[in-house]
Amino acid sequence: MTSAVVVFPGSNRERDMIAALTKVSGAPPHVVWYAESELPAVDLVVLPGGFSYGDYLRAGAIAARAPIMPAVARHAARGGLVLGICNGFQILTEAGMLPGALRRNAGLTFVCRKVALEVVRDDTPFTRRYTAGDIIACPVAHHDGNYVADADTLARLEGERRIVFRYASGTNPNGSAHDIAGIVNEAGNVLGMMPHPENLIEPLQGGADGRRLFESACDAVHTV
Repeated sequence: MTSAVVVFPGSNRERDMIAALTKVSGAPPHVVWYAESELPAVDLVVLPGGFSYGDYLRAGAIAARAPIMPAVARHAARGGLVLGICNGFQILTEAGMLPGALRRNAGLTFVCRKVALEVVRDDTPFTRRYTAGDIIACPVAHHDGNYVADADTLARLEGERRIVFRYASGTNPNGSAHDIAGIVNEAGNVLGMMPHPENLIEPLQGGADGRRLFESACDAVHTV
């Protein structure tokens, strides 16, 4: 699997993502600066975590209008995989590539700890190595991870089975509607999630539950 990691001013998880992709896929990703207007020919594009532009205006709002984002949208429209983690999820919603928005955590505090996630779907390009109903561990580190959407959008996400990860019952760290931790677009090739699977891919990190997400993406690419 070939991949690219897009770096914005204020990104701070790109090195973690580069390490995870290199270890799992066997090849280092391309690193793409936000001011570029084109992407290399790759299978997966990742928008990593951090605080792009200092979260001014709204988290992800300025980065969503960066020169590279039209190329990311074109990549998704062609069926390419796109993964937005934490700030990357915020950017995808602000860019209109995923519905809803991420606002301040319900407790108005930064949350940084390992949480329990329920795998809702195991038939997406990002989850085929999981089993629906699995409860996995995954770290979170965010201040604006509270997923919100209007009632019609939430009903559509539920009805179209576009919720991929939920915070396991009673463990929601931020107040997200319907315990949403990760959603996909209609085609299923764009995933946005607040937790950081790249930080739990090997025993030295305290577990490897996140590794299967990247292995799933590799499988999806190699079986096309």
